[in-house]
Amino acid sequence: MFHYTVETTKTIEQAIEALTENLKAEKFGVLWRLNMKEKLNEKGVEFDMPYEILEVCNPVEAKRVLSENALVGYFLPCKLAVYVENGTTKIGMPKPTALIGLTENDALMSIASDIEKRLTACVDKSI
Repeated sequence: MFHYTVETTKTIEQAIEALTENLKAEKFGVLWRLNMKEKLNEKGVEFDMPYEILEVCNPVEAKRVLSENALVGYFLPCKLAVYVENGTTKIGMPKPTALIGLTENDALMSIASDIEKRLTACVDKSI
């Protein structure tokens, strides 16, 4: 699987609030928050699914991976999605190891594995 996704009984706002706090504990900050429903509707495209995308970054980790291979910037910042599907709030993300695996670099894979564990823990604590 290229992604990690969990379900929660929280509302989308409660899940985002919990996720943001748990990310801070791992030194990840939310750089940007995109409300897809709002943005698409603003552009004249009807979209009813509550769907938020958070772009998050840990600056120390970003420097580490970019110093190893500048192409990794194509995968940054990390994205987490919080959305409601069929009445259930979900929190998910693409797995950093799935993306970094494309570089075929063992040093980067080790870093990605660590970041994935930390982000997965943040997601799990947010449900």
